[in-house]
Amino acid sequence: MTIPQLTLNNEIAMPAMGFGVYQTPPDDTVAAVEAALETGYRHIDTAAAYQNEREVGEAIRRSGIDRSDIFIETKVWITDYGYDATLHAFDKSARKLGIDQIDLLILHQALPGEFTLTVEAYKALETLLADGRVRAIGVSNFMSDHLTRLRDETSVVPAVNQIEVHPYFRQSDVLTANAEHGIVSQAWSPIGGITFYRDGSHGSTLDDPTLQSIAAAHGKTPAQTMLRWHLQQGRQVIPKSVTPSRITENFNVFDFDLTADQLAAIDALDTGVRGGPEPDDITRETFGLEIPEP
Repeated sequence: MTIPQLTLNNEIAMPAMGFGVYQTPPDDTVAAVEAALETGYRHIDTAAAYQNEREVGEAIRRSGIDRSDIFIETKVWITDYGYDATLHAFDKSARKLGIDQIDLLILHQALPGEFTLTVEAYKALETLLADGRVRAIGVSNFMSDHLTRLRDETSVVPAVNQIEVHPYFRQSDVLTANAEHGIVSQAWSPIGGITFYRDGSHGSTLDDPTLQSIAAAHGKTPAQTMLRWHLQQGRQVIPKSVTPSRITENFNVFDFDLTADQLAAIDALDTGVRGGPEPDDITRETFGLEIPEP
């Protein structure tokens, strides 16, 4: 099956669904990515901070799929912000992945307390884009005010903003800001996994009666229903799993449509409660992580 494509603001095509490897241990990453590629995923999302880029690259090589048919995304961590440091971060990631060109390279956090470093890091991404070493650039966990600050000091509008979005935390204001800037919204934790593995006080989206009812009406699972909700609202999704059956389940979401009332009912589940850390709380002192050389 051919995955629908989204066209980024620089005319690069990106699959509407990708496969994430956040918190996937290196020892499990090769098998998980191989299973995803065999299922039909053609976009793999990793990050320097995940420390599994090398294994992602190994899985891609083992797959036998032509490099040009796989969209590879990775992220620069905050300890490698700054112009020269970010250029070197690209080299580290590219060497670990075993590739010469990265399809999408993004800044992992806004680092608002040291935004000058963020701007310099983004200018390095602009240089990498101009040199053809990356095909598209973007950001992650940027709120609307961060996007405005970045726009005022740089030249290239991010192609993607990867943010926490799921039925219990829709971030409608950021989605609107992304749309106004022509930025694709990319949902991490798209089925709300963060609501039950980090803080279970809000309950699991998978057990939500509204989602279960809508899923049953279509003969689908709540996870598939949530992914379909994202896709129909124009977001790119990057579900993660190490279980082959769930990797396949998450992929089978292109054969049904939610009604307008069902989409609205899922929108109404928003609690306004973030599962991940507050973007303004991210500092190099508290979230510093040394990214090793290849």
